[in-house]
Amino acid sequence: MSYYSDTSSVDDELESLRWYHFDLSRHAAEAILLSNGKDGSYLLRNSHRGPGSFALSVRASDSVKHFHVTRNSTGYAFGFNEFASLKDFVHHFANQPLLGSETGTLIVLKFPYPWRVEEPSIYESVRVHTVMQAGRTESDLVASAPSLGTKEGYLIKLGAFVKNWKQRWFTLNRNELKYFKDKTFDEPIRTLDLTACSAIQFDYSQDKVNCFCLVFPERTFYLCAKTGVEADEWIRIIRWKLSQMKKTR
Repeated sequence: MSYYSDTSSVDDELESLRWYHFDLSRHAAEAILLSNGKDGSYLLRNSHRGPGSFALSVRASDSVKHFHVTRNSTGYAFGFNEFASLKDFVHHFANQPLLGSETGTLIVLKFPYPWRVEEPSIYESVRVHTVMQAGRTESDLVASAPSLGTKEGYLIKLGAFVKNWKQRWFTLNRNELKYFKDKTFDEPIRTLDLTACSAIQFDYSQDKVNCFCLVFPERTFYLCAKTGVEADEWIRIIRWKLSQMKKTR
């Protein structure tokens, strides 16, 4: 009986891989690896080609390359190579570079990108990724590393001089809170460094509901969300980040 005659064994192996991201899309994989990964970060996801087809997404410098991997009756096929298991595949290419593009870019699988990390309960509704230390296998994941929480959405902001409210698109990544004129704009109006933020809390001083404020040395920013739940999510994730920053100071 071949290694892969037992379908449950195959499924068990996939389930055991912390860097298998199930039905993550190509674009989402690129966004994750470019935002939170590093050169050599990789993940496995299902391919649109159907059952038994996977895509290995690997970050190489400032781009992400995708490689087709096929599961057959004897193992996993990649190009002209075949491996009995996915771990064999990764161990092989941890030392043997992949040819990443027509330009001859060489890629080595260094940092497995986990699909889930344990977080405080306040993070349950927020997509969170984790930092990884240098290593070549999934055993090198750092479970207790500082997390990179991300969030985005529309909020209305009170102007600094002209006291009117305007809708802005906000993005939260690492320790930076940026706001843009609209979701379609590439350049932010301003980037707020959360390392300088001393507090965030609900605010009831305005004539609007679902408001909160961020206190900086030079200014207090007043923001309002569409719902109380949304405002609470922003407060919780930013407050959690502030608490983590205090621990590392």
